[in-house]
Amino acid sequence: MAQTYNIEFKEEACKRVQSGVPAAQVARELGVNVNTLYTWMSRFKEHPTEPFVGSGNLHQEDAELRALKKRIKDLEEENEFLKKASAFFAKNLK
Repeated sequence: MAQTYNIEFKEEACKRVQSGVPAAQVARELGVNVNTLYTWMSRFKEHPTEPFVGSGNLHQEDAELRALKKRIKDLEEENEFLKKASAFFAKNLK
């Protein structure tokens, strides 16, 4: 079963690497796979204010993008329905 680490643990590990301690050494000292530490580092660099939002949660920008994509999809489906309905009624008027 995969080990889970709290946000503070991840942030402290990233800060140690940023302070100049080699990632391999930090990973070894903390008992974390070095690739996991590199993943944390990339998230920490990408979103410095909120790097680890948790399982099932999204960053604000990602949540907005998802909502906008859903809205576009819904509008496209509605547009297709209206096209079919107008073609149906236009055919019946002739």
